[in-house]
Amino acid sequence: MLPVFIVASMAILGVSTVMAVFTNSLIIAVNIIDKIQGKSLSPSDLIMVTLCIFNILFQLIMLVNDYISFLETDLYFTDEVYVIFTVMLILPVYSSFWFTLCLSVNYYLQIIIFSHPLLIRLKIGVSQLVPQLLIASVFIAMATGVPAVWNFYRDPPGLNMSSNMTIEISVPKLNIIYLLPSNLISCSLPLVVVGITNGLIIKSLVTHTHKSKSNAKGDFSARADARVRAARTISCLLILYLSFYISEILMFIDAFPPNSPGFCTCLMVIYSYSPAQSIVLIFGSPKLKQVSLSLLHCSNTANKEKSKTPKVLFIKLRI
Repeated sequence: MLPVFIVASMAILGVSTVMAVFTNSLIIAVNIIDKIQGKSLSPSDLIMVTLCIFNILFQLIMLVNDYISFLETDLYFTDEVYVIFTVMLILPVYSSFWFTLCLSVNYYLQIIIFSHPLLIRLKIGVSQLVPQLLIASVFIAMATGVPAVWNFYRDPPGLNMSSNMTIEISVPKLNIIYLLPSNLISCSLPLVVVGITNGLIIKSLVTHTHKSKSNAKGDFSARADARVRAARTISCLLILYLSFYISEILMFIDAFPPNSPGFCTCLMVIYSYSPAQSIVLIFGSPKLKQVSLSLLHCSNTANKEKSKTPKVLFIKLRI
């Protein structure tokens, strides 16, 4: 019989995968329908669709990876299987970080009003180069992720992992010589840029709010509303990004023993990253938010109709 911790982890991962596939697929479907109807996708929509595709890929790979590690430990820790799954997980994660950077920079350039000619030209040019930037993001993720194949090593069997557990098999690990530069390029660098753009958007929002208060009308323009939504969306994505990044580092360095509260917290953060990110994107877009609320309304209406049906039949039978 499997331990309670493993059963609970498998159940939570299964639920988070269903949620991730549904919410990310919703974003993709709404934008594809708009495209079929002849509507042009904005650069933000294109970035979100690409990000959601990689989120689904990451969640499904993680599901298979963790299930095999829970159920077939000996098979999972063979060189071939472990290396393949590790690299397959690294690629969508690194790509997701770069896509988040593209989204935050695009929000900043589209919302902020520039007066300098060079910045105006950059603002126009970036919107047209979004497909190329997305492809470049994937190539950077591959350039920093694929070399992991040649940078694994094994600890000698019998080393203590914690105070009450000894390794019976040697576990493959990533070499720090590879891990440090790859994380700096594809994790830390996007994180810093996302944080900077988020700060600049918030600064612009605060400045505009101050000007609106000093104005007799105190109007709140559509551009200001877009700043609020962008700042809220990027802030939430930044918090998720940072939480995921810290959790991955803590798991990699074995900061917590298995089954400990800290280990479980890190695992839950990693499992919930993809669905949480898609929910943030949905509520940050008026179009996606409206579709989601309509689906919830239709679902509630259908449930109410089903609950009323037995009562109607009961009344008819009595008559």
